[in-house]
Amino acid sequence: MRYALCLLAAFACLLRPAWAAPPAPPTPLEYGVAVEAGNSLAVKKWLDAGLPPDYLADRIGSGLMIAAWNGNLELMRLFLDRGADVHLVNPFDEQALQLAAWRGHADAVRLLLERGAVVNRDGKRWGALHYAVFAGRDEIARLLMARGADVNARTPNDSTALMLAAREGQADLARALLEAGADTQPVNEWGDNALAFAMRNRNYGIAKMVSSAEEFAQAAKRPEAFGEAKKSVLAPPEIGEIVEKMRQAQAAGKPTGELRKALHAAIALHRHDSEVQILKTKKGKGGKPEVLVITAERKQAGRERAELLYEAIKAGAAVTTPAEVAGSTGGPSEISGILERMQKEKGRKGKKRSAAELRKELHEAVAKFKQEAQAEAAR
Repeated sequence: MRYALCLLAAFACLLRPAWAAPPAPPTPLEYGVAVEAGNSLAVKKWLDAGLPPDYLADRIGSGLMIAAWNGNLELMRLFLDRGADVHLVNPFDEQALQLAAWRGHADAVRLLLERGAVVNRDGKRWGALHYAVFAGRDEIARLLMARGADVNARTPNDSTALMLAAREGQADLARALLEAGADTQPVNEWGDNALAFAMRNRNYGIAKMVSSAEEFAQAAKRPEAFGEAKKSVLAPPEIGEIVEKMRQAQAAGKPTGELRKALHAAIALHRHDSEVQILKTKKGKGGKPEVLVITAERKQAGRERAELLYEAIKAGAAVTTPAEVAGSTGGPSEISGILERMQKEKGRKGKKRSAAELRKELHEAVAKFKQEAQAEAAR
C-alpha cells in the first residue's frame, strides 16, 4: 500500500502544471521595478521561492532600502520579517534609515528605529541626521535627535549637520541643533564652518545664530569674501517620468531607443532653461532660482560634493549624479543642432535670429521627440 502511495505521489509531481513551479529569480532590474511599484505579490513569491531578503536591485539598494525610499510600510515589514538587514549599505554607503530620512518618510524612520536601526554611525560617514537636515525634514531631524543622534557627527569631508542647515537656510533646524549642543566652531576640509556656509548662501539670520556679535559684524562687512552660492532651477517632472518609463520598458524587454532620445532632449532643454533663468537672476530679472534637492559624492571618502541634483532625476533614478547627466552623449541630433545654433548666435555680430524663435524651435523639437517616445512605448 505504501509503495502504491509513493507511486501516486511521484505521478502527481510529474503532472503538476507549469504555473505551480517556483518562479524564476528576478533580474536586479525586474526586482527593482517590482519593489518600487509596490508589487508585494511578486515580492512574496520570490521570497517564498528562496530569494535572499537582502537581494540588491539595479538601483537604490535592497528591497528594504527601496521600500524605505518610497515609504512603503507594508513592504518594509515584509522584508524585516523575512530577515532583511536593517544596517545593510548600498554602493553609496547609505542605509535604509538614511534613505527614509532623505525622502521625508517619518513613519518609515520610526519603523526602522523600532526594528533596531542604529541612529549614529562610526567614523566620518553620512548619517540619517545629516540627510534629514540637508533635505529640510524637520520632524525627522528632531525625532533622530530625540533618539540620541550625534549633532556633531562629521561627514566624510568633516562637515556637520549645523553646516548643512546653515547652507540650506534651515533656521528652525539650526536653532534646534544648537539647543541640542551643536558646536559652531568645527571647520571642514575646505576651511568652511557654519558661519561661512550661512554667509555664502545669504542666510544671515543663521549667521547671527552661529557666531558672536563681533564675528558677525566682521563677516557682514565683507560678505563677498565667502564666495557665491551655486543654485539651480527646478527640473520638469517629465525627466523623471521618462527615466521610469525606460526602466519599465527594459524590465519588460521592450526597446528604449526613442525614450532615450526623449530623455536627452528633455535634459538638454532643461539645461538651456536653467542657463536662461540664471542669467535673468544675475541681471535682476526673474527672481531667485528655486533651490533643489542636494546630494553628495560619496564614492570617495572625504571628497563628497555639495552639488544640486535635479529633483525629478533623483526621484526617478536614485543614483544619477550631475556628472553622469553632464557626461551623456549621443543625444538627438535635431536638439543638439538647435543648441549649437543658439551658442553661435550669442557671439554673432550683425543681424541675429530671434532668441524667442530659436527657443520656440527647441520646444517644438522636444515635443516631437516626446510624441515619438510615447508612440514607441505604446508599440
